[in-house]
Amino acid sequence: MSKRVSLLSLLLALAAWVALLGASVPAAAQQDTRGQLRLANLAATFAPRHLADGRYTSAPSGYVRFCADNGGDCRAAGALMPAIRLDAEHKAELERVNRTVNEVVQPETDLDHYGETERWAYPDDRRGDCEDYVLEKRRRLINAGWPTSVLLITVVRDHEGDGHAVLTVVTDKGDLILDNQEAEILTWTDTGYRFVKRQSKEDPSQRVSLGEARVPPVVGTGR
Repeated sequence: MSKRVSLLSLLLALAAWVALLGASVPAAAQQDTRGQLRLANLAATFAPRHLADGRYTSAPSGYVRFCADNGGDCRAAGALMPAIRLDAEHKAELERVNRTVNEVVQPETDLDHYGETERWAYPDDRRGDCEDYVLEKRRRLINAGWPTSVLLITVVRDHEGDGHAVLTVVTDKGDLILDNQEAEILTWTDTGYRFVKRQSKEDPSQRVSLGEARVPPVVGTGR
C-alpha cells in the first residue's frame, strides 16, 4: 500500500511540475496546422541594438573588383569610432541622403545594365541595383564628413532568400539600415533580413561574418 501511495505521490508531483512548466510558456505560443507547438518569434524584441561582428571572412567578388578600380574609396577615412551620435542634424542628413539616392537612381539589374551577373559601380548614370545604391549613399555620407567606421557595406539574405546589399549605419541608437527596397530607415531588427557579413569597422577592405552561415553566391540578382 505504501508503495502505491508513493507512486501516486510521484505521479501527482510530476503532473504539477508539467503544469507549471506549461504555464511558463509565453502566451504567444500557438499550435500550428500540423499540431506542433510553435513559439512566436520574439527575437526582434530582445535582440541587441547592434549587430555582433564575428570572424573575418571573404569580401564579395564584385566589391573586390570595385576596389581594384577605386582603391581610394576602399580605405578607411575619418575617425575610428564605435558609433556616431544620432542627433537631429545627423538624423536629417541620413534621411535626406537615403531618400535622394532612392529617388534619383532607377533600379536595373547588373545583367540588364552591364551584361554581367554581378558588377559593383557608382550609379553615375542613375541606374543600378542594390549594391550601387549602397556605394552612392556611402560616398555621399563620407563626402559630408561621416567616418567610414560607421558606414558599413553589408550583405544580407532578403525576404526571398536572395543575396542583397544594404548600408549599415552604426549609431548610438543602434544599427540602422539604408535600403533601396525600403523607403524608411529601419533598425536592423526590423528589416526581417538574415545578416551574412559586413565591412570591418577598422578596415573597410576586410569583412566580418554576422551569423547567417549560407553566403549567397551573388549579391543583387534582383534590384
